[in-house]
Amino acid sequence: MTLQLTIPKLACSACINTINIAIQKVDATATVQADTKTKTVSVETQASETAIKEAITSVGYPSI
Repeated sequence: MTLQLTIPKLACSACINTINIAIQKVDATATVQADTKTKTVSVETQASETAIKEAITSVGYPSI
């Protein structure tokens, strides 16, 4: 499944890297694409939406 998330605090490549690592811990096969201009993250994953959102929130980047 593909998740489209808006993350207001997404500002730089370090933010993207932190989010990517958090998602990879939940689903090692997940594909993450992020855009700092639109503050969006697209995640192709087999994990639940709740698990992905919790992983991102746990590293300081809650989605809206």
